[in-house]
Amino acid sequence: MSIKIRRVLKQDRAAWVAFVERSNNGTIFHSPDFLDYHPEGRFDNHHLVVESSSGKTMAFIPGAVSQWDDGPWFRSYPGASYGGPVLDDSLGLDKVEKLTDALIKYCRQQGFKGIEMTLPPLPYFRRPHNYIDFSLIKNGFIYRKRELTAVIDLRRLGEEIDLGFSQSARRGVRKAVKSGLRVVEDNDFSKFYPVLESNLKQRHNVKPTHTLEELKLLDDLLGAGRVKQFVSVDDSGEVYAGMIMFHCNPRVTLAFYISHNEEHQALRPVNIVYREVINWARKMGYHYLDLGTYTLNMEVNYGLCRFKESFSARGQFRNTFTGKI
Repeated sequence: MSIKIRRVLKQDRAAWVAFVERSNNGTIFHSPDFLDYHPEGRFDNHHLVVESSSGKTMAFIPGAVSQWDDGPWFRSYPGASYGGPVLDDSLGLDKVEKLTDALIKYCRQQGFKGIEMTLPPLPYFRRPHNYIDFSLIKNGFIYRKRELTAVIDLRRLGEEIDLGFSQSARRGVRKAVKSGLRVVEDNDFSKFYPVLESNLKQRHNVKPTHTLEELKLLDDLLGAGRVKQFVSVDDSGEVYAGMIMFHCNPRVTLAFYISHNEEHQALRPVNIVYREVINWARKMGYHYLDLGTYTLNMEVNYGLCRFKESFSARGQFRNTFTGKI
C-alpha cells in the first residue's frame, strides 16, 4: 500500500473538521476550529493530510515548523495540548507503522531535522491502542517527557458519586455548602478571569495560557457549548473559585483552568466546584474527566496530586515524543 502525504489546502477544511469528529483519537486540539484562535504569524503552520493510494483519507496531522539549534523541526502541535496523527478508526498496526514511516520520509524530504509530538492519553481514544507510540519508538524516537494528567473514570463512580471521594474531599464540599457557596454555570469569562490571573501570578508567577479575549474567541469559534465555565459564588455573586472545561471529544471533558481566590481558600470553594463539575460531566455522558496535569517537566506537585486523587482521579501518561530524522 502506497501512502501520500501533502499539505492541507483551504478546501480540505470541512473534511478535516468532519474527520476529527469521527476519528479514533481526535480532540478539539486537532481541529482547525481550535487552531484558528492563534493569531496569524504566531506559528509557521504546516498541517498535513495522509491519503492511501486509492485516495482515502487515513489521517490528518496538524503541525507547525519550529526553528531549533540544529534547524527546522516538525511539531504537532506547538500551540495545543495534544497533537500527533488523527487516525481513521479502522487503521490497524501495520497501517499505522506505514503511516509513521511515510511521515518520517516526508519530513526528511522537506529538510526537517526532527519531529516532536504530544499524543492524547489513552482515555481520549475511541478504541485505545499504543500503535503510534510503538511505531515512533521503533523508529528511534524517545520520550522527551512523560507528564501525569489526573483522569477520573466517571463510569466507575456509580450513582452516589461522593462515595468515590476521600473523607477530606467530602468535608471540603460540606464546608463550602455550609458557608453559603453554590456552583453556577456562567460563560461570562470576565467574572472568573481576574481570580485565575491573580492566582497564577501569586502561586507560579505566570499568566494564563489564553488571554481573556482569546477565551471569548475560542468560545465563538468552537460553538455548540464546547467551552463551559463553572464558578462557585456566594449570594452576592462574588466568584470564589472556578473551572473552565473544554469538550475535547464525546468521551472526554478537560478542565483546562482550575483556580480559586486565595483569600477564601478556607471555605473550600474549589471542592464544591470539583464535586458539581464531576456530577455535570457524568450526567452529560462523558466517560472521563481530565483534571489536567500535576507534574511539570516530570516534577510532581504532591499537594495538587493528593487533592486531585481525593476526588477519585488517577494519573495517566501525557507523552511527548521527539526524534531526530
